[in-house]
Amino acid sequence: MRGIIFLALVALSIAGQAAEIDTVRLWAGPDRTTVVFDVSEPLKYRLSAFKNPHRLVIDFAGAELPRSLKLPDVTGTPVKRLRYARRNKNDVRVVLDLEQRVRVGDSLLPPRKQYGHRVVLNLAPMERAAVAATPSIPTEPKLSSKRAGKPGVRDIVIAVDAGHGGEDVGAIGPSGVYEKDIVLSIARALVSEINRYDGMRGVLVRDGDYYVGLRKRMIKARDAKADLFISIHADAFRDRRVRGSSVYVLSQRGASSEAAHWLAENENASDLVGGVSLDDKDDVLKSVLLDLSQTASLDASIDAANAILGGLKKLGKVHKREVQHAGFMVLKSPDIPSLLIETAFISNPDEERRLRNASYRRKLASSMFSGIRTYFENNTPPGTRLAAQRSHRVSPGDSLSVIADRYDVSMESIKLANNLARDGVRLGEVLKIP
Repeated sequence: MRGIIFLALVALSIAGQAAEIDTVRLWAGPDRTTVVFDVSEPLKYRLSAFKNPHRLVIDFAGAELPRSLKLPDVTGTPVKRLRYARRNKNDVRVVLDLEQRVRVGDSLLPPRKQYGHRVVLNLAPMERAAVAATPSIPTEPKLSSKRAGKPGVRDIVIAVDAGHGGEDVGAIGPSGVYEKDIVLSIARALVSEINRYDGMRGVLVRDGDYYVGLRKRMIKARDAKADLFISIHADAFRDRRVRGSSVYVLSQRGASSEAAHWLAENENASDLVGGVSLDDKDDVLKSVLLDLSQTASLDASIDAANAILGGLKKLGKVHKREVQHAGFMVLKSPDIPSLLIETAFISNPDEERRLRNASYRRKLASSMFSGIRTYFENNTPPGTRLAAQRSHRVSPGDSLSVIADRYDVSMESIKLANNLARDGVRLGEVLKIP
């Protein structure tokens, strides 16, 4: 009987324990700031916004008063400071003093990976003009004088997406390194490689430690008018011996599900299929046009993926020697060739050690860029500076028809561009490719 009473008292004690607010974390993004409260268990809370001065008040119901709750030192956010105190004996009031008015989105998230229960606040400035364009992907490309070129001739644009970010750290290596940090460094190195090549321009989808929604990543690439979208990751596996790179493109099943989504979202249909509006088309024609666009993008994705996989093979062991197919959300853009690169297995101690080395990350970027360059030299988009300046040196086995087929142009256009009166070509001759 005494044991039963003791168990009952323990149960009452546990039931009476209040939730604890353990820590607060903060990330600054280009269009929003994320504030995360780590809590010991799900709890009720209420948000209130005030002005003069601007502040956001969060009342956590039935919570213990934290011993210490301090904002991390992060610049570029509207949050100036944090204050907290006991309220109504049972609640805790947290006040975020703000630089300006914000629009707030909130959610209570369940445990995931290394995180427990979380209250997540996303703060977006009310003055949209201040964040109308993401700095790392300008809506209208600004070219330096070196790249001024001919009027109406543009650079090839490659959108480089560093996976994860902010709250989403991705995989964690044996030494504790985060995937989100490694892939951002590789993405920056790749953009640097791209920007050194005359006629190409790289833009970063994420240029800091913040999270970008998966569909928003596609939208950012489209806003940048990207010719190619590359998402960079560093995978993990339960078997730490697994190693090597892999390159993925969208599966047919993933393409079909995305087509259904876009056709259902009428408000988004106008910016698909290479800028051709679908608003005035019937459902059958919409489906046909979208299918044609997806097929062309997927074919181009496979060609680009094979070229980049070839570049990675020169650096070292690859995990999969053929391009893989999967339904990753970031690959589902129907009008931009897209691929995802698993650069290495961060769970493998040897590969994690290499990934932590800046020199190796630059080698990875260089290997990827060699594939990008090969792809675009053989598949140059019309209207670009690379298309305007491309040429071909005639080598053994070349004929005018072979050269025309390689560059997907007509024999007559090559003859016209080079003032040729004949169909034959001479060994070593350099031809302009229109």
